[in-house]
Amino acid sequence: MTGNDSPPAVSIGFLKKLPVPFLSLAQTKINTESASAAGNKPISPLSRVSPGPCLALWRPISMLCHAAGRGGMSGVQPATSFGTSYGDPSGGEHSAGGPNASPHHLSSPGEECDSCCPHSPVLLPRWDHLQRTAAEHRGKWWQEKTMASGKAGASEPSDPATEAAEALPDPSSVLLAVGEGFPPEISLFFSIESRSSQCLNSQLQEAARKKLWALDSDDRDVCALFKELSARLVCMQAQEDRFLLTFKTLEEVWKFSTYLTLGYVGRCLEQLLFDQEYWLNSALMEDTEIRVTVDEDCLSTIYMGLLLQEGNFFSRAVPGVWQSEQEGEEGLQLCKNELIHVKNVGEESKWEGMSLLTGQRGLVPVTALEPIPHPFYQWFLKNYAVSFGISQEISGTTSQPIVKGRCTATEDHRGAAWDELSFSKGDSIEVIGFLIPGLPWFVGKCLSSGSIGFVPTRYINPKACEPLEKGLVFLSEEEKSPLLRIPCNGGEQHFTTLLGDLAHTDITSVYRLDGFEPTAMFPKVPSEAVLHGCKDIQLLQSWEEINGLATTSTSELSSPGSESAPATLEDVLLEKLDDFDDPKFFIDLNAGHMEDADVFNPILTFLNQDSYVPSFQSLYDLSFSFLSSTFYGFSDEDELVLYLETSRNWAKRTHSVWAHVRLCFLLGKLCIKKVKFSQARVYFEEAMSILDRGFGDLPLLAALHVNLASIYLKQNMKHKFSSLLGKTVALLVCLPGHSFSSENELEVMMYVLREAIAVGNAPLEARVCFLIVKLFLQLGKNDEVLPFIEHLQCLTTTLLSPDASSVPLDATPILSYLYDKKYLPNIALASARLFAPSGIKGAPTPIWRAGFILQNTSKLLGSQLERSSIPALACFYLKQALHFSCERRAVPIQRTLCAILSRMYLQHGVLDGAVCYAATAVTLSRLMGEEEAFESSLSLGWMYLLNSQPGPAADIMWQLLRSLHGTDSVTQGGAVHNLLAIALKGEGQVQKAAENYLRALHKAKETGNKRNQAIALANLGQLSLSHGASQLSELYLLQSAQFYAELQGSEDLEMELVRVLLWLAQAMVNRQRMEDGKLCYELALVFALKWHNVRSQLHVTESLCHFYSKVSPNLQACITYHEHWVSLAQQLQDREMEGNVRQTLSQLYQALGTSETLRQSLDCTKQSLRIFIDLEETVKAAEAWLQAGRLYYLMQEDELVEMYFQAAIQTALKSENFSLAMDLYEKAGDTFFNGSRNRDRAVEFYRGGAVPLARKLKAIKTELRLFNKLAELQIGLQGYEKALEFATLAARLSIRVGDQLQELVAFHRLATVYYFLHMYEMAEDCYLKTLALRPPFLQCSGEALYYSKVYCHLGNLTLHKLKDEQDAAAYFLLALAAATELGDQELQGFIHAKLGDIPGAPRGPEGTPGCAMYRPRWLSEGGHVV
Repeated sequence: MTGNDSPPAVSIGFLKKLPVPFLSLAQTKINTESASAAGNKPISPLSRVSPGPCLALWRPISMLCHAAGRGGMSGVQPATSFGTSYGDPSGGEHSAGGPNASPHHLSSPGEECDSCCPHSPVLLPRWDHLQRTAAEHRGKWWQEKTMASGKAGASEPSDPATEAAEALPDPSSVLLAVGEGFPPEISLFFSIESRSSQCLNSQLQEAARKKLWALDSDDRDVCALFKELSARLVCMQAQEDRFLLTFKTLEEVWKFSTYLTLGYVGRCLEQLLFDQEYWLNSALMEDTEIRVTVDEDCLSTIYMGLLLQEGNFFSRAVPGVWQSEQEGEEGLQLCKNELIHVKNVGEESKWEGMSLLTGQRGLVPVTALEPIPHPFYQWFLKNYAVSFGISQEISGTTSQPIVKGRCTATEDHRGAAWDELSFSKGDSIEVIGFLIPGLPWFVGKCLSSGSIGFVPTRYINPKACEPLEKGLVFLSEEEKSPLLRIPCNGGEQHFTTLLGDLAHTDITSVYRLDGFEPTAMFPKVPSEAVLHGCKDIQLLQSWEEINGLATTSTSELSSPGSESAPATLEDVLLEKLDDFDDPKFFIDLNAGHMEDADVFNPILTFLNQDSYVPSFQSLYDLSFSFLSSTFYGFSDEDELVLYLETSRNWAKRTHSVWAHVRLCFLLGKLCIKKVKFSQARVYFEEAMSILDRGFGDLPLLAALHVNLASIYLKQNMKHKFSSLLGKTVALLVCLPGHSFSSENELEVMMYVLREAIAVGNAPLEARVCFLIVKLFLQLGKNDEVLPFIEHLQCLTTTLLSPDASSVPLDATPILSYLYDKKYLPNIALASARLFAPSGIKGAPTPIWRAGFILQNTSKLLGSQLERSSIPALACFYLKQALHFSCERRAVPIQRTLCAILSRMYLQHGVLDGAVCYAATAVTLSRLMGEEEAFESSLSLGWMYLLNSQPGPAADIMWQLLRSLHGTDSVTQGGAVHNLLAIALKGEGQVQKAAENYLRALHKAKETGNKRNQAIALANLGQLSLSHGASQLSELYLLQSAQFYAELQGSEDLEMELVRVLLWLAQAMVNRQRMEDGKLCYELALVFALKWHNVRSQLHVTESLCHFYSKVSPNLQACITYHEHWVSLAQQLQDREMEGNVRQTLSQLYQALGTSETLRQSLDCTKQSLRIFIDLEETVKAAEAWLQAGRLYYLMQEDELVEMYFQAAIQTALKSENFSLAMDLYEKAGDTFFNGSRNRDRAVEFYRGGAVPLARKLKAIKTELRLFNKLAELQIGLQGYEKALEFATLAARLSIRVGDQLQELVAFHRLATVYYFLHMYEMAEDCYLKTLALRPPFLQCSGEALYYSKVYCHLGNLTLHKLKDEQDAAAYFLLALAAATELGDQELQGFIHAKLGDIPGAPRGPEGTPGCAMYRPRWLSEGGHVV
């Protein structure tokens, strides 16, 4: 293997069984073998570790992803899959490679590994891989270039594959590949899978496609989503289940890859693609996971291309690809894996580099560079630079994890300083805190001597130590809780209050309009599917156990804050300690007192304790709290400094070492506060010099080391810093619960993180990153902390967690809070949904999560969170919070959550669910008090009424009325009477309903409540209207409207007024007062528009459209309101409604008949067509295609007519809807048949399309109708021979049908065809056949007219064509008899004239007795047999 070769692929089945540190060791071995094969080069201490922090740098990214259980999609490049699942943030377990995959085979690029569950970071592939790809592309580019220039035979200067194998190409080929050949976009695929069946959920996948198709016409929401995810949407390809994205900056790639790793992209797509029916179905949510897949090579290429364009990045040295002697004087001597900061200086093959190890600068060949692939590392190294290089104090991780416990000394050691522990070989040493591999020191205690000090890690064997507990990895259990605490404005109490506000109801004081709930949407949601699911059933069954809580104490029922675990002994002791105040010292700067030792004895005694006591915390903390808690009586800090200086002098005189050290530390802190770093350094160095036994107060020792190291770093004192660094790092990162004493500690931690990245020490990197996050949060620097906490979350969920069930730290609550503050609602919501409450004391609970999700979903929808708009997305999380509250027996919050769930189900039209949770709230309320029980019972009754269950509602109201007997609750009594009246009306008891409405009205008058009076009057009006008393209804409703006009306008009031105006309009219309009715309708719309209430506008607009189309037709007004209806459907994102209304609007425009309105009609049809295609509404889509074709015919654009007709027919045929296809063929033919142009084109649609389908479907009546049309068409076109064929077939079919009217029409048309063909005898027989088909007695004047005309025609035919005057006279006489029966004098005159032209013909009906009432019986035998 040469130095240019990539490391060999390692069997994924083998690797995933190894612990993470062993994987790092495997990396080291692979890298060492690669280097030794390349030749001997200078080796730095960095060569002991792998180039990156995890195995991901050596494997295809797809292997690192959350296991999908299958490879990439066919036909696409190897891709990375990231899964998220509902109800299980860990993502579930899957196997890599399928059931038949061998654990030892070489992994294919599309494989995915479950050893890194739930997600894995997007790490970019090796630099040499990109260069090889660039070389291959250059070959393709050369071929295309030579072919385009006509030099097809020209050969490339060198074979790209050979060049890539022998020597890496120059950077120009990489730039060419990135700039010209590689696609600038990346494909993001998504698939929706069922967790239980481990296969694609085709129904949800199809629903997601439909939603994408719908969004395609207006992609603003999708663009906004991907903009929030730091990507740019190029296009959506719904049929392929993918989005095409691109990136313009390095930060965009970095942020997007981070969100992909953390699982946010999949969650955000769920929020985009799924509708309310999905979110309300908790069982479906739990069983569903969405998986997103990206093309890793494309993402890597885009990132590397942007990195190259910037020309300023960090890289590692690749060994064995150049010879040092060829570098000349300018060349930079590099060691294997050494970190270099490179810049493009314009040279083709060499860039300027600066070694982070030595700080030297020089030119570096591009072929010797391998850019660091993780975007976070590039950003961090660039933004947190230091003035001097890597110290070499820290090495890379070996096979050891972070451990604790006891270890064994392998050699004798005598400490060189007081703080170093001396021990003998074989001694047992207890690790104080952690032992982190790669660090030169840790703090230990020799069990044989009892001494504590720094222990060099090279002299001990850590095998006896034990790793941290499962799920910790790099922190202690005690360190989790403080980090997870959310600030008060986003914490538990905030959201508990928010939930309480949402649950509030005014039902006990405000009446309800009959059937009107302004917040309810009442969509078509199948409640069976929504209410189905084991979780809901179990939850509802568990309420039977609540009766056991009747004896629950008040403290248990108070609030969720009381839901914590019982207090421990430690908590009790700490509370007792808090009762004692910390010592305080008065500062007296009187000159006489400054020389009195007794004055300083108290402070010296306090500070001279040889071990740490809690009172010292205020001296060491970050906020300088000792300025107010420990010292008082000084006017400014200068006085305090003088006092401390004097105390320090007295400490020197009295040899009070500990007091001396602590006073120097306090003086140094005050100097740092005033930015006097040199003076602070003097104090800290003095403290360090006199300290000879500091391990009794580890916080002080750590604070001294870290603060002094930060000053050395700030003042560029490299040697002093390096000498102090090893022990400083041990005190900083190895002791759990480190308390920060200065903001300057950040600089030290940034330096340590830089070294951890440089040497690839992942455990140290995670530990330091955790401390940085902790300090940033304490300082309130939310913007600065976000990249570090994101990186920490990536590390904890991918690199340091052996399995998905033991994530060291779930920082999603803090991330959610930070995203919320940055106003990234999609990502904040996705992060909160991924949070799995752990039960850690002080950590966020499911109640916090439910409140947070409610708040951010409302932000996502662009509205404030109100009682009138509880998003369906929060349903599952509200139920989880309810389950949590049930376990904690917190009845008030349980009742609150049930009330919210009931209202949410009501708003989304799932009334069964609303009733269910309202009933549960009643049960809970009985445990709280009478007032709560009354309110919940009233709410339950209202839910029953809205669910059309008046019986149970009436029972509740009668019970409540009995409970109010003897009380003075007038308003509550009125509310009950009002709801009781609504229930009685529903039961048909009109008289009792009216009596209760009047009682409610009386009680409202008694309290002077105008709103309740208005509602009672409106309900009386509606009751009258529903029973036909329109005049009385109008009277009540006008009085109600007058009350509303007097009230101060608010949205709730005016939405009630809208409903009253609609009732009033209906009453006006019933009394034929159309103008007044129109005024009420339009006034109702004005109020709905005022408050932007879309649902109310929709209701009013539907009424107006009906009014102007049916009641008082006005085509232009009807068009106007239908256009508004379309806009409302768009706001509601109801595509089906929009399509239907657009179809109606198209017909209205067509009715106007102008060229402009025809064009508008066509535009409406095309938009509805697009919608129906997206929704896969085959029938409606086919009808829309047909309508468009008709419109093109009317617009005389004939070249497009048949194309649209054929599209309509093909739509039906593809779905095998032959009946629809037959109907479309006929309608298409009718367009030509009824038109004035190209009438002959109808034959093809009738005869070639509709007739075969009619015969296939055995639709005889349709076939008869078609042949009748064909015969009529051919007659009009003078194609009499074809007309005879079609008319004959029609006559035969009419006999089969058995309908005499149809038979008469067919034979009449056949007679006409015979006449035009000059076959007069056949025509006569057919006419006689039609007459024989009529009844013997004339039924109506229409029959008499028909007889008269047919006999006249027979007379003319016989007289002029057959030359039979006798028969002609007989026919004319029969015609005259029918005309006489009809009483048509003009027709009789005409027939007399005809008879007058026939010599010897009778002159009147007297010659034909009986012809006026009867027809000759012999005519019934005169028909022609077809």
